Amino acid sequence: MDVRFLGGAGEIGRSAIYIDETLLLDFGMDSGNPPAFPIGNIDPEAVVVSHGHLDHVGSVPTLLSGDARPSIHWTPPTYDLTMVLARDTLKLHGGSYDCPFTEAELARVAEVSETHGYEETFEVAGYEITFFDAGHVPGSAHVLVDSAGRSPANNRTASDDDGETRLLYTGDFHTEEQRLLDGSTARPDADVVLCESTYSDVTRPPREEIVDEFVESLRTTIWEGGTVVVPAFGIGRTQEVLCICAEHDLECYVDGMGKRVTELFLRDQNREFLRDPDLLRRAKGNARFVNGRDGQRKRIAEQNTVIVTTSGMLHGGPAMTYIPAIRAHPTNKIAMTGYQVEGTPGRDLLETGSAEIDGRMMPVSAQVEQYDFSAHADRDGLLAFLESCGDARVLVNHGDRCEAFADELRDEGYNATAPELGASVDC
Repeated sequence: MDVRFLGGAGEIGRSAIYIDETLLLDFGMDSGNPPAFPIGNIDPEAVVVSHGHLDHVGSVPTLLSGDARPSIHWTPPTYDLTMVLARDTLKLHGGSYDCPFTEAELARVAEVSETHGYEETFEVAGYEITFFDAGHVPGSAHVLVDSAGRSPANNRTASDDDGETRLLYTGDFHTEEQRLLDGSTARPDADVVLCESTYSDVTRPPREEIVDEFVESLRTTIWEGGTVVVPAFGIGRTQEVLCICAEHDLECYVDGMGKRVTELFLRDQNREFLRDPDLLRRAKGNARFVNGRDGQRKRIAEQNTVIVTTSGMLHGGPAMTYIPAIRAHPTNKIAMTGYQVEGTPGRDLLETGSAEIDGRMMPVSAQVEQYDFSAHADRDGLLAFLESCGDARVLVNHGDRCEAFADELRDEGYNATAPELGASVDC
């Protein structure tokens, strides 16, 4: 099995793994300025997608240009999320170099889409594929690729070794229970584990401690007469925060992409991918959905309430209205719920107390706090996952310290490496 890294090697973003020049795992984009896309010219027979985040699915429609029609395989929520993200990309960047695909290519996605549930083995391009619950966002999957039965006749780059290989692509995963999802518990046997490493140098306190601190902070601000803005990623994070607010009787508004995604998760075909669909349904009922008019947003910002809104790193979305509206009063609060990438307004706000909002540098007198509600496994979670993988070879990707983590794993006795971008690894 030849495994080529077209993206996500030594970086977070544009994940893309090409197996035997036949099977493609993920095809994402890095939404930075300028955006970045997977490298190389490829022509896969089939595409298997681990989950519906932009860095894993953002470039998928580009695979359907010209006469190319590879089948695309994913869970039902991942398909729905991909379509939401792609339509947003077209809306924001259609016709510019920032958008890698056209409306016509997006329309073709539905024609070649095939959805699968967890632990339902299916065959594509001669491989046996099985999805396992990854506990990251609804529909996220570990992808087990089994080359059983594959031969040089149907493998364009078959090596001299015709032995079978079982490769486990972890995708993004979390091992701890969230309100929205159970943690990943599946540990299928594999010869090779292609493992994410996003938080390989972070150890978090137990999640319930983070939740308790978050809830107490929100309650205190509301009691003191302030407004809390909670910037949150629309996929997963918004719904998690809404569930926490509902559990603790905290009134809240929800704005941005998170509104559509909440409704998407509650569709009949997606409910089975939630830990507790009724909790999310109650959370939706507890929240007030904002219709998107700036005048309404400014009135909401004057209320004694919680506002959950995109974007999670303050580089766009309704947050561009809420933050300026509450920034001047120290009773108000901005509660960040996710990692802030270096160079983003969210990171600047945490480090300097000021941020560029809608093109203007704004000092912020409101309190600014950060809570780690990440849906990725931390260092302990990664190590516990790998400990169950026995003597499997480990290929580290999807992180900004892949080589360092691979070194640490080798010190612990693992056969671990961190392939570089563009590298091919014979498995």
